[in-house]
Amino acid sequence: MALSLIPKDRTVAGLADIWADTDALLAGLAPDDWKRPAPLPGWDVQALVSHIIGTESLLLGLDGPPAVDPDSFEHVRNQIGAFNEAWVVALRDESPDAMLARLRELTGRRLEALRDMPQEEWDAESFTPAGPDSYGRFMQIRVFDCWMHDQDARVALGMPLGATGAPAEISLDEIERAMGFVVGKRAGAPSGSSVTLQLTGDGGRSIHIAVGERASVVESLDGPATATLTMPAVSFARIIGGRADAAAHEQQVAVSGDEQLGRQVLANLSYMM
Repeated sequence: MALSLIPKDRTVAGLADIWADTDALLAGLAPDDWKRPAPLPGWDVQALVSHIIGTESLLLGLDGPPAVDPDSFEHVRNQIGAFNEAWVVALRDESPDAMLARLRELTGRRLEALRDMPQEEWDAESFTPAGPDSYGRFMQIRVFDCWMHDQDARVALGMPLGATGAPAEISLDEIERAMGFVVGKRAGAPSGSSVTLQLTGDGGRSIHIAVGERASVVESLDGPATATLTMPAVSFARIIGGRADAAAHEQQVAVSGDEQLGRQVLANLSYMM
């Protein structure tokens, strides 16, 4: 398998931008705001930050907290979830000031390490949550993950969502890669069919998927898609992520062409763990 060659400068800048956005969001919060429920089962705003802290600590080679028993939490479904929950439990009683200070220290160290990383190391094979690929692909997924959690915090705090800027564009690039799998495997679109995901508003783009022996994202289709799903880009991301607010965003989706196929794709868009 050829490794993904992901632009380093753009991706590192995207991480810097989303961490700065999250920092600015958190810096103005009252202590009680950190305990507002997030649109993820069992988590609040502080848990979202704990998760980012935990992942960046791991990537810096720092020791983590003791493991938790996944059977103790209804919302923990796998080992990655158990790793995340260990950090949530460990940092549950930390003060907002301490949390923000730790987030700033770790993200600052990570940005320094990434900027100093040689290109050959960035392009080398690595573990990623999507399977073996380049380290750069892993960092593209990190932008996506951190952007999604920034949006989660905004939902918890009653603040506007958004799909603008480099972090959103990079996140949508990462989501787009999975659409062949989603349409072909999860939704079971038949051979010879095609689907267009028409994303509108901030971050708008068209994603075309053609289904042959396998389903693939293509630059364009030879004719009209078998089914077209039109929705705001930010709604697309919330549905993809399976967030608790996804049902409201599904109301923003318009299906044209083959209604059955379109609804089949919509019902299977959520692919994140």
